[in-house]
Amino acid sequence: MIACFRVLIVLTMIFTAFPLADRADAQKITFFRIGTGSTSGTYYPIGNIIATAISNPPGSLDCDKGGSCGAPGLVALVQSSSGSIVNVEDIASGAVELAISQVDIAYWAYNGSGLFHHDEANKALRAIANLYPESLHVVVRRDTGIKGIADLVGKRVSLGGKGSGALVKTEAILKAYGLSTDDVAPQYLNPGAASLAMNEGTLDAFFFVAGYPVTAITDLARSVEIDLLPISAEPADKLVAFYPFFTKSVIPADTYEGVGEIATISIGAQLLVAANIEDDIVYQITAALWHENSRQLLDNGHAKGREIRIETALDGLVVPLHPGAERYYRESGLLE
Repeated sequence: MIACFRVLIVLTMIFTAFPLADRADAQKITFFRIGTGSTSGTYYPIGNIIATAISNPPGSLDCDKGGSCGAPGLVALVQSSSGSIVNVEDIASGAVELAISQVDIAYWAYNGSGLFHHDEANKALRAIANLYPESLHVVVRRDTGIKGIADLVGKRVSLGGKGSGALVKTEAILKAYGLSTDDVAPQYLNPGAASLAMNEGTLDAFFFVAGYPVTAITDLARSVEIDLLPISAEPADKLVAFYPFFTKSVIPADTYEGVGEIATISIGAQLLVAANIEDDIVYQITAALWHENSRQLLDNGHAKGREIRIETALDGLVVPLHPGAERYYRESGLLE
């Protein structure tokens, strides 16, 4: 019901914004749904930026006149979700046309391995672009005295939302430190709910994988003193060696109020599309994403938007490029 209400609001805004579009124009609208994540995470705001960049409703001003530079007639609608696992499943079922996913989830889904080893390989997935690296956040209340992963034993810990990519990583990280989910009092909350619970003092720590800064963590740090736990030394080496999608990274100092630089691990996020979408439409979407006018949207919309760059668009792709996207990259000289 909530999702339908959001779509109704968007449709009302579209048709109110373009009252002069005639009935023929209105019939040319193509709606694309983008699967993202929790509204308090990073996928959701990034998805909104992408939606703005690729949309071009009938009646819009021409691109060269300061109007939309998106795919003609396309209106992209952002849908919140529980994360990567649901997103790749929704592409396969036709519930969404586009989605953001962590690379490991996309790889496993496409190949019918890992988490999806009991499922048929999801060959409906195609790639448009690599987006940006996502960082593991292990957030704790400072007044709990928790200084490292080993201190989480017996604590109230959110391991990530059900159906989220974060939950998979959390289990791997605990294992690298010689722990399991049985060693903590587990909860399964999205970042917004985890932040609220920590603010109320009913949660000691939570794991979340997202591009920094995460809205829920930013807001939390303004209410209570928090720390981020490091993932470093031998456990980090084990994780990178065992889990090829991980890389070592840092979350810079002052990303969150009162929190210094912290060593952690990261994993890529990629923009996926359904394989059955027409080549011309995906070509137009890809061109719109990398149009020079979209650069301002990406740079000003979110800190991670600045890391979404055409120079790294083909880095680490784990499913085949959609032919429409491939055509764009060949014409741009990124593919031979």
